[in-house]
This record gives sequence, C-alpha cells and structure tokens, in this order.
Amino acid sequence: MNFPLIKVLKNGLLVELDYMHPQEQEVVRALLNVVIVEGKTYPQKQPLSPAEFSAYWLSKDAFVVKTSVENTTHKPKEMLGAFYLKPNFPGRCSHICNAGFIVQPGLRGQGIGRFMGEAMLLIAANLGYEAVMFNLVFETNIPSITLWQSLGFEIIGRIPRAAKLRDEQVVDALIMYRALG
Repeated sequence: MNFPLIKVLKNGLLVELDYMHPQEQEVVRALLNVVIVEGKTYPQKQPLSPAEFSAYWLSKDAFVVKTSVENTTHKPKEMLGAFYLKPNFPGRCSHICNAGFIVQPGLRGQGIGRFMGEAMLLIAANLGYEAVMFNLVFETNIPSITLWQSLGFEIIGRIPRAAKLRDEQVVDALIMYRALG
C-alpha cells in the first residue's frame, strides 16, 4: 500500500492517514489519555505513562489521521485521530487482528472514524490478517457499534457486566468479528 491515504471528509476537510511517526507518539498518547479519562469506551481507568502507552499502542502497527498539508499552509498539521493494529492472539491464532481507535472529542461524527475503519480493513488484509476481532465494544458505545456493523462486523458474543464506566454505570461488552478477503 502507498501511504499516506488521502480523503475528503463529509465536511470538506482534506485529511491523510499514515503510519505514526515517533514525533507523533506523545500527541497520540495525550489523545488516548483524554479518551481514557472520559471513561466511556476504553477499559483503562488511569492515563497511561509513556511506557504503558508504548506497550499497549505501539506493539505492532500504529496509524494517525491528520489534516492534509493542503489545508494547513499557515499552521502545522492537526492530529484528528489514530488507531493501532496488532494480532489479537499469539502464534497459531495471530492471523486474527485487533484494532483500537480514537478521535478528537470535538471532531467526532465527521467521518474520521469511518475513514480509519475502512483503511484498517484494507491495511489488515494487506498485512496478511484474515479477520478482525474487537474484544470489548461497550454496549453504550452506539456510534462504534453502528460503524462496525455498517462495515460488515457481526456481534459474536456478549460479556455481561464487563465494564464499569466512569459514572459507575455497569455495562455489557460486545465481541465483534469480521472476516477479511
């Protein structure tokens, strides 16, 4: 695949998706920590240190979505979202991958997640993965569930009372799966 991947979002913004570069790691860690503190979609309770972020997010492939240079003649590219892609299981089951996604809070609903999801499916297949599995999609995360189902994912399981959200609400988590190819 040739990177960066370029797309015009539904709001007209030109964006690019590329592998994460070392100088972008701290910006992505800060965004992930914002999402963790929101307490609605990720299992972690506390912000991640650089070492914890590296072990969790950077164990295999990581990608970012930024404003494209054509948009930003007078300012640096803005980080809009990011995702990781890695084997969900070791060894004989490593052909099934897992991915995690984050989008800047003020930019959700603009098509960034869809762009990342569509790109992830292409990238995963290109890297030789045969399926994608999400282990913990909280049942209250309706935008994600709707997005993944629209991209062909099926709910293959439910984990009762899997998550205690920041507001102390206890919710089930869904396991979602999609074969590639």
